[in-house]
Amino acid sequence: MSTALDDLPDIDAANVVRCARTLLRRPLLRGDGPDGELLTLVYRHRFALQDLFAGLLGYRLVVERRFARLYKSGPGVDDTRGVPGTSPRAYAYLALTLAVLTGVGRQTLLSRLVSDVRSAAVEAGIEVVDDVVDRRALTAALRHLVSLGVLHETEGQVGADVQTEALITIDTDLLGQLLTGPVAEADSPSRLVELAARPGPRGIEHAVRRRLVETPLVLYADLPAEQADWLRRNQRKESVLLEKCFGLYTESRLEGVLAADPEDYLTDMYFPGSSTVARIALLALPSLLELEYDGDDEPVMRSDGRHFVTPVRLREVCDRLVEDYPAAWSKQIVEDGAKLVDEVTDLLRRMGLAVPTEGGWLVNPAAHRWIPDPDGDPEREVAAPAPIEPEVPGWSLFDEEIVS
Repeated sequence: MSTALDDLPDIDAANVVRCARTLLRRPLLRGDGPDGELLTLVYRHRFALQDLFAGLLGYRLVVERRFARLYKSGPGVDDTRGVPGTSPRAYAYLALTLAVLTGVGRQTLLSRLVSDVRSAAVEAGIEVVDDVVDRRALTAALRHLVSLGVLHETEGQVGADVQTEALITIDTDLLGQLLTGPVAEADSPSRLVELAARPGPRGIEHAVRRRLVETPLVLYADLPAEQADWLRRNQRKESVLLEKCFGLYTESRLEGVLAADPEDYLTDMYFPGSSTVARIALLALPSLLELEYDGDDEPVMRSDGRHFVTPVRLREVCDRLVEDYPAAWSKQIVEDGAKLVDEVTDLLRRMGLAVPTEGGWLVNPAAHRWIPDPDGDPEREVAAPAPIEPEVPGWSLFDEEIVS
């Protein structure tokens, strides 16, 4: 398949790939934001980048001198890739703030903005209670807009209680580039989520390729039949294409395809990790992937290769790890066993390694990739050998000469 890179010299093609990876990581790239030093290079190669994203993924790219905006598709009904620390109420305030900002102008006082947002919430039928939880949710929404460069704290700042005064300047150019979903076409929130996740102009091809680029693990069992057939037929070609255009390496297995970034730049979540929850999740994998056996002592094999795990089994595995290595974990994390199990399963779910099902969880076969190979067992170390008693020196020829 021909791409926008084919007609470029090697150096320019490498720069376009670098810019494409940056835009996948930062769809709203600003000159004064993270990786902003690459904005000049993005502007220089804007036509090649626009052709690359439009042809391969069906994404629209807008490049200006001050910013570049890649219009990705939405994740659909998937809550595993939200903004960290943002509650559903904070998301509601974010939407309300964007609506209010369209009629504010270029500058406003924080107190005025907060008052307008809460009035909009009441108008939308959302109950507003001026308590700590509500103020934190509103603060999270405003701080997120500050991090995106849409709001600037000209004097003062958006504090934790949004009760201190500040002068806020609105970047109306960036404000107009934030939304990607077709708001005018949707008649309900669920319809907007559905429309934002619809495939690109090339249908199945764009839908599958977007999924390969945006999620680390794609299983055939999770795809519609026509998309699974297309991926099986084109997996080798797609592997070459993703490596050439985005620097992604793929592993193709019977159950699906895993796309990984060897530089970890495109990764927004790391696994294995160093936290207590991440280490327990990693060490629990061998036990969670043990085969089940039926009444005839035959292994139970599912067609999708997944392993069924009950909540009781999950709790047993986590409790045993906590008991076997008591000094290895944060006491604050492991003191509540039920909460620990919830956090472990949530991590596995966000990594695409487990999915909830009726009566338990299904652990994906890709989890075999991370089965640890420990090089020691702190609780079962061999006892230290007894100190060696110094040998009593015996007679030597020299001693015999003295005796004689």
